[in-house]
Amino acid sequence: MSQLPAPRHRHSYRTYLELEKYSSVRHEFYDGEIYAMAGGTPDHATLAVNVGAALVSALGDRPARVMSSDLMVKIVATGLATYPDVTVVCGPLQLDPESKVTNPALVVEVLSDATESYDRGEKLLHFQQVPSLKACVLVSHRARLIEAWQRQDDGAWSRSAAGHGEAIALASLGVTLDVDRIYRGVLENA
Repeated sequence: MSQLPAPRHRHSYRTYLELEKYSSVRHEFYDGEIYAMAGGTPDHATLAVNVGAALVSALGDRPARVMSSDLMVKIVATGLATYPDVTVVCGPLQLDPESKVTNPALVVEVLSDATESYDRGEKLLHFQQVPSLKACVLVSHRARLIEAWQRQDDGAWSRSAAGHGEAIALASLGVTLDVDRIYRGVLENA
Protein backbone atom coordinates (compact mmCIF):
# COMPACT_ATOMS: atom_id res chain seq x y z
CA MET A 1 0.00 0.00 0.00
CA SER A 2 1.45 3.37 -0.97
CA GLN A 3 1.77 6.13 1.57
CA LEU A 4 -0.29 9.27 1.07
CA PRO A 5 1.61 12.56 0.95
CA ALA A 6 1.55 14.59 4.14
CA PRO A 7 -1.24 17.17 4.06
CA ARG A 8 -0.11 20.73 3.49
CA HIS A 9 -1.13 23.40 5.92
CA ARG A 10 -2.79 26.24 4.06
CA HIS A 11 -2.73 29.60 5.78
CA SER A 12 -4.09 32.93 4.66
CA TYR A 13 -1.78 35.90 4.30
CA ARG A 14 -3.76 37.59 7.09
CA THR A 15 -3.12 34.61 9.43
CA TYR A 16 0.57 34.86 8.59
CA LEU A 17 0.65 38.57 9.41
CA GLU A 18 -1.05 37.90 12.77
CA LEU A 19 1.56 35.26 13.57
CA GLU A 20 4.37 37.68 12.69
CA LYS A 21 3.01 40.34 15.05
CA TYR A 22 3.48 38.11 18.08
CA SER A 23 6.30 35.79 17.06
CA SER A 24 9.80 36.03 18.49
CA VAL A 25 11.20 34.57 15.23
CA ARG A 26 10.67 35.71 11.65
CA HIS A 27 8.88 33.68 9.00
CA GLU A 28 8.52 33.80 5.24
CA PHE A 29 5.14 33.26 3.59
CA TYR A 30 4.53 31.71 0.19
CA ASP A 31 1.58 29.91 -1.35
CA GLY A 32 -0.25 29.38 1.93
CA GLU A 33 2.81 27.99 3.71
CA ILE A 34 4.69 29.65 6.59
CA TYR A 35 8.41 28.93 6.88
CA ALA A 36 10.56 29.76 9.91
CA MET A 37 13.74 31.62 9.04
CA ALA A 38 17.00 30.50 10.59
CA GLY A 39 18.85 32.79 12.98
CA GLY A 40 22.00 34.43 11.68
CA THR A 41 25.60 33.90 12.76
CA PRO A 42 27.85 36.73 13.95
CA ASP A 43 29.53 36.79 10.51
CA HIS A 44 26.14 36.93 8.78
CA ALA A 45 25.05 39.85 10.97
CA THR A 46 28.37 41.67 10.41
CA LEU A 47 28.15 41.29 6.62
CA ALA A 48 24.56 42.60 6.57
CA VAL A 49 25.46 45.64 8.68
CA ASN A 50 28.58 46.34 6.61
CA VAL A 51 26.59 46.26 3.36
CA GLY A 52 23.90 48.50 4.85
CA ALA A 53 26.46 51.00 6.14
CA ALA A 54 28.25 51.08 2.77
CA LEU A 55 24.94 51.72 0.99
CA VAL A 56 23.95 54.52 3.41
CA SER A 57 27.31 56.17 2.84
CA ALA A 58 27.28 55.72 -0.95
CA LEU A 59 23.69 56.92 -1.42
CA GLY A 60 24.30 60.04 0.66
CA ASP A 61 21.49 62.58 0.36
CA ARG A 62 19.73 60.92 -2.55
CA PRO A 63 16.02 60.12 -2.07
CA ALA A 64 16.65 56.53 -1.01
CA ARG A 65 16.13 54.60 2.21
CA VAL A 66 18.38 51.74 3.35
CA MET A 67 16.54 49.34 5.64
CA SER A 68 17.51 46.32 7.72
CA SER A 69 16.10 42.81 7.85
CA ASP A 70 13.35 44.12 10.13
CA LEU A 71 11.54 45.24 6.96
CA MET A 72 9.14 42.81 5.32
CA VAL A 73 9.00 42.97 1.53
CA LYS A 74 5.93 41.61 -0.28
CA ILE A 75 6.40 40.39 -3.83
CA VAL A 76 2.98 41.08 -5.28
CA ALA A 77 3.43 39.02 -8.46
CA THR A 78 4.22 35.79 -6.60
CA GLY A 79 2.83 36.31 -3.09
CA LEU A 80 6.17 35.77 -1.34
CA ALA A 81 6.57 37.81 1.84
CA THR A 82 10.16 37.87 3.08
CA TYR A 83 12.78 39.81 5.03
CA PRO A 84 15.85 40.57 2.88
CA ASP A 85 19.01 41.22 4.89
CA VAL A 86 19.15 44.75 3.43
CA THR A 87 16.59 46.59 1.29
CA VAL A 88 16.88 49.90 -0.54
CA VAL A 89 13.81 51.82 -1.68
CA CYS A 90 14.28 54.82 -3.95
CA GLY A 91 11.59 57.48 -3.77
CA PRO A 92 8.34 57.05 -1.85
CA LEU A 93 7.49 53.72 -0.25
CA GLN A 94 4.77 51.73 -1.97
CA LEU A 95 2.83 49.54 0.44
CA ASP A 96 0.32 46.73 0.12
CA PRO A 97 -2.92 46.90 2.17
CA GLU A 98 -1.09 45.47 5.21
CA SER A 99 1.64 48.17 4.98
CA LYS A 100 4.37 45.87 3.60
CA VAL A 101 6.85 47.38 1.15
CA THR A 102 6.30 46.36 -2.46
CA ASN A 103 8.82 48.55 -4.34
CA PRO A 104 12.41 47.73 -3.41
CA ALA A 105 15.06 49.00 -5.82
CA LEU A 106 17.74 46.75 -4.31
CA VAL A 107 17.68 43.69 -2.07
CA VAL A 108 20.69 42.05 -0.44
CA GLU A 109 20.86 38.48 0.80
CA VAL A 110 23.81 37.28 2.86
CA LEU A 111 24.10 33.60 2.02
CA SER A 112 24.36 30.75 4.52
CA ASP A 113 24.71 26.99 4.30
CA ALA A 114 20.98 26.60 5.00
CA THR A 115 19.73 29.21 2.50
CA GLU A 116 22.29 29.45 -0.30
CA SER A 117 20.57 27.31 -2.92
CA TYR A 118 17.15 28.86 -2.17
CA ASP A 119 18.58 32.42 -2.26
CA ARG A 120 20.40 31.73 -5.56
CA GLY A 121 17.46 29.93 -7.15
CA GLU A 122 13.80 30.22 -6.28
CA LYS A 123 14.07 33.35 -4.13
CA LEU A 124 16.10 35.17 -6.79
CA LEU A 125 13.38 34.33 -9.33
CA HIS A 126 10.75 35.79 -6.98
CA PHE A 127 12.74 39.01 -6.57
CA GLN A 128 13.15 39.33 -10.33
CA GLN A 129 9.34 39.62 -10.61
CA VAL A 130 9.36 42.96 -8.74
CA PRO A 131 9.01 45.74 -11.37
CA SER A 132 10.89 48.33 -9.28
CA LEU A 133 13.85 46.03 -8.51
CA LYS A 134 17.06 47.10 -10.19
CA ALA A 135 19.49 44.73 -8.46
CA CYS A 136 19.70 41.71 -6.19
CA VAL A 137 23.02 41.35 -4.37
CA LEU A 138 24.24 38.02 -2.97
CA VAL A 139 27.02 38.13 -0.38
CA SER A 140 28.95 34.89 0.08
CA HIS A 141 29.53 33.42 3.53
CA ARG A 142 32.40 31.20 2.34
CA ALA A 143 34.68 33.56 0.41
CA ARG A 144 35.11 37.26 -0.25
CA LEU A 145 32.65 37.28 -3.11
CA ILE A 146 29.78 39.61 -3.91
CA GLU A 147 27.48 38.88 -6.84
CA ALA A 148 25.01 41.31 -8.34
CA TRP A 149 22.09 40.38 -10.53
CA GLN A 150 21.12 43.61 -12.30
CA ARG A 151 18.15 44.43 -14.53
CA GLN A 152 19.27 45.81 -17.88
CA ASP A 153 17.43 48.49 -19.88
CA ASP A 154 15.78 45.76 -21.98
CA GLY A 155 14.49 44.00 -18.83
CA ALA A 156 16.98 41.11 -19.01
CA TRP A 157 19.04 40.24 -15.94
CA SER A 158 22.84 40.05 -15.97
CA ARG A 159 25.24 38.73 -13.34
CA SER A 160 28.52 40.31 -12.27
CA ALA A 161 30.83 39.34 -9.43
CA ALA A 162 33.73 40.82 -7.51
CA GLY A 163 36.17 39.26 -5.07
CA HIS A 164 39.11 40.14 -2.82
CA GLY A 165 40.68 43.47 -3.80
CA GLU A 166 37.83 44.35 -6.15
CA ALA A 167 34.66 46.43 -6.15
CA ILE A 168 31.26 45.77 -7.66
CA ALA A 169 29.30 48.51 -9.41
CA LEU A 170 25.54 48.75 -8.97
CA ALA A 171 25.05 50.95 -12.02
CA SER A 172 21.32 51.61 -11.64
CA LEU A 173 21.90 53.10 -8.19
CA GLY A 174 25.20 54.79 -9.03
CA VAL A 175 26.86 52.88 -6.18
CA THR A 176 30.04 50.83 -5.93
CA LEU A 177 30.68 48.38 -3.11
CA ASP A 178 34.27 47.67 -2.06
CA VAL A 179 34.45 43.93 -1.34
CA ASP A 180 37.22 44.12 1.28
CA ARG A 181 35.36 46.88 3.14
CA ILE A 182 32.18 44.73 3.22
CA TYR A 183 34.19 41.81 4.63
CA ARG A 184 35.97 43.88 7.27
CA GLY A 185 36.05 41.73 10.41
CA VAL A 186 34.86 38.63 8.52
CA LEU A 187 36.87 35.97 6.67
CA GLU A 188 40.07 37.91 7.38
CA ASN A 189 42.25 35.19 5.79
CA ALA A 190 40.09 34.70 2.72
